Amino acid sequence: MLKPPINLSAKKLIGASILFHRWMTTSKRVQDRSKQKRVNDLEVATEKWKILSKILFLIELLKQQPEMIIPVRSLENYRKQINLPKPHRISDFIRKTPKLFELYKDHKGVLWCGLTERAEELLEEEQRVLEQHSDKAAEHVTRLLMMSVDKRLPLEKIAHFRRDFGLPMDFRANWVHQYPQHFRVVKSFDGIDQVECLELVNWNPNWSITELEKVTGVTESTTTNLHIPGMLSLPFPLKFPSNYKRVYRYSEKIQDFQKRAYLSPYADARGLKAGSLEFDKRAVAVMHEILSFTIEKRLVTDHLTHFRWEMVMPQKLMRILLKHIGIFYVSERGKRFSVFLNEAYEGAELIEKCPLVLWREKVMKLVGYRGRKKKFEILSDMSDVEGDIGLMQSDSEVEDLDVQLKQHGSLDYEDPLLVDNSEMNVEEIACEYRNFKNS
Repeated sequence: MLKPPINLSAKKLIGASILFHRWMTTSKRVQDRSKQKRVNDLEVATEKWKILSKILFLIELLKQQPEMIIPVRSLENYRKQINLPKPHRISDFIRKTPKLFELYKDHKGVLWCGLTERAEELLEEEQRVLEQHSDKAAEHVTRLLMMSVDKRLPLEKIAHFRRDFGLPMDFRANWVHQYPQHFRVVKSFDGIDQVECLELVNWNPNWSITELEKVTGVTESTTTNLHIPGMLSLPFPLKFPSNYKRVYRYSEKIQDFQKRAYLSPYADARGLKAGSLEFDKRAVAVMHEILSFTIEKRLVTDHLTHFRWEMVMPQKLMRILLKHIGIFYVSERGKRFSVFLNEAYEGAELIEKCPLVLWREKVMKLVGYRGRKKKFEILSDMSDVEGDIGLMQSDSEVEDLDVQLKQHGSLDYEDPLLVDNSEMNVEEIACEYRNFKNS
């Protein structure tokens, strides 16, 4: 059978479409690039943090309410912040942590949520710990400003680091004004809008010494006692996964990278050429320094990318994080990626735990989610996790939160406990709530 002839333009079109299809299929996403670079222990740490972030948000929300109680119906407005997808019930989520949260119905049938006595004690303890940590947090914020190009950063961006740096809830209203010797709040114009920024007041030479210099005990020798940041040639601590075999293949490149000199994160980097080897290594040093400031040596990657311009870092930070697997570990679980500082962890645990971390561990011990236990799958020669499994700490065991439920029924699913629109005023319910707790 004779085939109909194909004209030249049609051949070109087919060829172009095939070429375009090949180009599209060979492009790699972040998940594909790092599929063989997953560490089971740090994935467990990520899941614990995801559970804790939900609990801490709910505790902070209640802390801001009159009498520290809120109608459960009102919590629907915060479902996105709690990161609890439908059809998972918020009331069920609260019920599974009876040691921290209490549920109470008023005489109109409205369900209210409050904190237990143990939770209130933990809040008082957290306040004491935050006050003790305040000076250290001020140092870290100051050093963050010292690394920036203009020695100022938008307060809104620093707010993303609030929990990670151990800053109090009122840091924008009160805390930033408690250290006028270090920084001050100024108004700046971002195009048309006026933006509040935190500006460096005094440069502290002792704080321009990187955490890596402190660990190694190697600092630049100067004719004066003042430390002046400049070129560094310190190797970064490396910790590869035990079953990551490619380290031998890239050993020569790793050695070249470790030997390469780079500019200190605190030195002026405006003269560096974007895309150069020195530019990229300095970006690694900046990220290493920022992660060292955090209390859990872990950050959401989005928060790092917010500072690309201010810290003179490349646009594609994720590529650098994934490339240097011996220094950083990127967890892809959930909607937002997290990056860990490898050297700070032994398995799933932090090697050095500050009082704030110990306080958070106390909170996690009171989280009592029930669910069937699950294990991470092991694929090829590396830990490869599929899906979104929620883990929590209960009786020294890691169990499943199972927050990513399969959608059943309508998207307009409604908790039957939240249907009633009537509610008592706060003073009235607070009185009954106190009687309920004392009974």
